[in-house]
Amino acid sequence: MASTSLRAALAHNIRRPLYAYSRAAATLHASSSSPSLPEQPPTVVPGSSSYTSPPVESGGSHRPSKRPSRMAPQIRASKAALTLTPSAVQRIRSLISGPTPQLVRVGVRNKGCAGMQYHLEYVEGPGKFDEIVQQDGVRVLIDSKALFSIIGSEMDWHEDRMSSKFIFKNPNIVDACGCGESFNVSAT
Repeated sequence: MASTSLRAALAHNIRRPLYAYSRAAATLHASSSSPSLPEQPPTVVPGSSSYTSPPVESGGSHRPSKRPSRMAPQIRASKAALTLTPSAVQRIRSLISGPTPQLVRVGVRNKGCAGMQYHLEYVEGPGKFDEIVQQDGVRVLIDSKALFSIIGSEMDWHEDRMSSKFIFKNPNIVDACGCGESFNVSAT
């Protein structure tokens, strides 16, 4: 019985779950309405969309249509957020060549008379949003919060009799204090 109704449903392009749902809805409707109405079998009216696929030509020369070609993604060379001079590379290499390999993270802090000051620290690994700059076998991390202030800068190591320090040549600086310890960048 079930197989004949299934064959009949398939022959008429009717899906079984739709038929079962219609029958349950008709039964529910019949039980909630007055008993004087006769029970009618559910009817399924096919809509404008057909459940069958369009007929295939039997000529054998049917070829699938060509898909539109996709544009291949272009990889563009991007300028590094921070460039290192050879002396800075050598100094960073000597700083991180200890028994426990660490990385150097460059950031900025709100400090000084002009607004911001560079901050360097040792870290064991990159943060979730840190920018990684790799140059001449040395990896330097840039704190994601400082990226706007540091982008396009050059990091140099300067050493003389009185001091030794990293010097940043930053094209984004619009104001700096007299001693050169703090700076401010443009908002645009």
